[in-house]
Amino acid sequence: MTLSTLNIITISWIGLAIAVHVTMFFIKAPFGRHTSTKYGRSINNKWGWFLMELPSLLIMSYFLFFGSRSLYSFTWILFLMWILHYLNRTVIYPLRIKSTDKKMPLFIVLNAVIFNLFNAGLNGYFLAELADGANYSAAWLSSPHFIIGSSLFFIGMAINWTSDTLLIGLRKKGETGYQIPKGFLFELISSPNLFGEIIEWTGFAILAWNLPALSFAIWTFANLVPRALNHHQWYKDKFPDYPKNRKAVFPYLF
Repeated sequence: MTLSTLNIITISWIGLAIAVHVTMFFIKAPFGRHTSTKYGRSINNKWGWFLMELPSLLIMSYFLFFGSRSLYSFTWILFLMWILHYLNRTVIYPLRIKSTDKKMPLFIVLNAVIFNLFNAGLNGYFLAELADGANYSAAWLSSPHFIIGSSLFFIGMAINWTSDTLLIGLRKKGETGYQIPKGFLFELISSPNLFGEIIEWTGFAILAWNLPALSFAIWTFANLVPRALNHHQWYKDKFPDYPKNRKAVFPYLF
């Protein structure tokens, strides 16, 4: 595949992200607290997370070890950062969440698998086969792209992991109900875990400075902002005493 062909595919992929973003304001993703039975058969929540995130982990691992340019320059740093995120999301996170009777629709799992195949495929192929080694040379390690992008990436990851830990710890053993999360960025927004991911992949886009990485940042925003708004409204509907000053996803904004 040539770079021009990949760019055309990636631009089309960004267009789809915008369409999905608009659609998600009218249709709630039916998993977690918004789980619905109208989407057909469901599977265990832990297995759902594992299966839907696994393609991204496997594809980027494959391109790291077998791509023609993966070790040609410092592109391996980008691969390892991606793999670190998805190792947590695919393996560690499902093991950490408490077992409940919550299910995840196979419809959601299959859609996530398709997304991860495209997303990791575009990013992995570019870095492994098309990336210019000069863009990821030793000079890149001291560039503004690297310093700002990697800082945002790890700040976002820390926010995401810390928020997940607090959410997981809300329920004591045997409990299945929801509670109002408190502490950390939960004092400002309802979904700091999603806020962290948005920061994380925005940082990755700045760090990598290529079109496929930008497309992932756009997809992250397009997918997670409507979800955060839905979570926020759900909290407000379920808990009459929900903090009035708390925003949905961006502190002090919305």
